[in-house]
Amino acid sequence: MHLTIHETAVVRPLKSPFDHDHLLSLSHIDTDRNLLVTLRYLRLYSNTLHQKADPFRVISAALSAALVHYYPFAGTLKRRLPDGRLELHCRVGDGVPVVSSVVNSPLSSVNYLDDVGVEEFAQQLVPDPDPEEDSIRPITLQVTRFSCGGFVLGAAVHHAICDGLGATLFFNAMAELARGSGHVTVDPTWDRSTLLGPRNPPRVEFPIHDFLSLDKDFFPYKGSGKRVIKDCFSVKEEWLDQLKGLLFKQSGLKFTTFEALGAFIWRARTRASKVPGDEKVTFAYSINIRKTVNPPLPAGYWGNGCVPMYVHLTAGEVAEQPIWRTADSIKKSKHNATNEYVSSFIDFQELHYEKGISGGRRVSGFTDWRHLGHSTVDFGWGGPVAVVPLSRHLLGSPEPCFFLPGKEQTIKVLVVLEEDLVSVFRQEMDELKKGFFFSGSAI
Repeated sequence: MHLTIHETAVVRPLKSPFDHDHLLSLSHIDTDRNLLVTLRYLRLYSNTLHQKADPFRVISAALSAALVHYYPFAGTLKRRLPDGRLELHCRVGDGVPVVSSVVNSPLSSVNYLDDVGVEEFAQQLVPDPDPEEDSIRPITLQVTRFSCGGFVLGAAVHHAICDGLGATLFFNAMAELARGSGHVTVDPTWDRSTLLGPRNPPRVEFPIHDFLSLDKDFFPYKGSGKRVIKDCFSVKEEWLDQLKGLLFKQSGLKFTTFEALGAFIWRARTRASKVPGDEKVTFAYSINIRKTVNPPLPAGYWGNGCVPMYVHLTAGEVAEQPIWRTADSIKKSKHNATNEYVSSFIDFQELHYEKGISGGRRVSGFTDWRHLGHSTVDFGWGGPVAVVPLSRHLLGSPEPCFFLPGKEQTIKVLVVLEEDLVSVFRQEMDELKKGFFFSGSAI
């Protein structure tokens, strides 16, 4: 499979949104050390509507129009002195790089990127900037046209500029402008250091120390140095209903798909990793606080509006206790998401940022992409037929797990694992399923 790059254009705002260079401050959630990563993902579009327009030109024009409203995407992230936090430098005339490429094969020839075997090819469909460079582009795009008329929109978005919901807000604004709308439905709001800034004086009234660690020499994404690969499988909703039904029978508690399936996979991963039973392991996820904070964030707030939440257990507990107990720990952790938790998290960042804040070691990050609104990003070809994450660093975990929209009443699960753990992880998953549904044991 051969990809040819035709050009890299710098797309600037259709009209200048400002007339002087300036700095924009980020929130303390934006500058969380765990968010110093680039989110890379692909949206795949078929051409069932038989559009003749060039998607590169359509998307570039829509981007130019959207940047009038979202001009910070055209800026440059740089570290400030003396604390090393990121801030955004906005200069007149800056723009967003967009790569145009082509593949002389149909999307069907790579099964719409639905197989992990095409991972190496998929990596070519989106730029891979270094999130640790001194000057960082907040976003870089790539449009790759296939011979069938379909195309892939690759996005590399630095997490400090926005989270998944914020990025979707931006891409939906681009999409409605591409479809001919003369305006964006939701006006974007910046004002980050005010809306999610520290209190004066900062104070930590929620026991944040129970969740976060201080170690300036620890970098959460360093990993073990071993090769990591992706494992992908589909889970039928019928199977999930059985799982949740059996957990309810054992505990009398109702669990969401995220809680039940997350606990199930966390156990398989912990067992496969053979972590000593007395060591602490962590289940990490993000929780949306846009309506939790007081006052709630404006509808157009497109910065990071989620905070990390952590479940700490010993490896022995995760590996051996009934799964419903682990799922219940995940469920109970959601109750921590209060206005005071958010305020204390922000103030903790203000007080201890330079000491190195993290969720600790042996973190398993879980993220649910089923409700981020990807399906509504329609540039005139209909919504994407698939969304493929390529990121390997998330939530302080070098090996995250993604829950994605699946086909025909399924959930697609993508797990990043060290290569030598994949076969063991699959065995653990199979054993868990067999034990759960056929032996009747209370796992």
